[in-house]
Amino acid sequence: MKTINENVVTKLEIKRSIFISYLYKIDTIEEIANIITSIKQEHKGANHYCYAYILENLKKASDDGEPSKTAGMPILNILEKNELDHILCVVVRYFGGIKLGAGGLVRAYSESAKLAVNKADIINYSLGYHIIISCDYKQLAELSWLKPYIIDIQYLDKIKIEAKVSKEEYMNITKLNLDTLPLGECLVQQSKE
Repeated sequence: MKTINENVVTKLEIKRSIFISYLYKIDTIEEIANIITSIKQEHKGANHYCYAYILENLKKASDDGEPSKTAGMPILNILEKNELDHILCVVVRYFGGIKLGAGGLVRAYSESAKLAVNKADIINYSLGYHIIISCDYKQLAELSWLKPYIIDIQYLDKIKIEAKVSKEEYMNITKLNLDTLPLGECLVQQSKE
């Protein structure tokens, strides 16, 4: 599966209309509403906030007042063509006074989404676990293979390691009988494109 490494913002002008694209990596449906609300607050004078997202088996596209299937679907098509998942693309439009017509809108929203995707650092990922491990100093050597997945490490009475690991790696950790706390599922980067 593929997603983006970092969020992206791009800007495109077509016949005096400004299209600002936001590309976000998402983990939950709840994030989507918060992101869209934040974008609407940032761009209070905009005319449209069209978007599409793919989150595992969930897909949605919104035209937000543009003619039916001229904004959200073109954005969704770009996300699908690039095989992205856990992804939200919002395109903000400031109307420039020149009507683009249905075909022009489809091209404009497609180009906007494509520009953001092309700018993004696309990564391969799998679903895994966000975990915290507590271990003794003498056990640390057994976890040397975990180094690329560590987010944070604290050296206290015991060593506390926060990491994001694949499901397979998580099973290997549980076999070590360490004090492991799963914080939930997450995306784990496999390799860069």
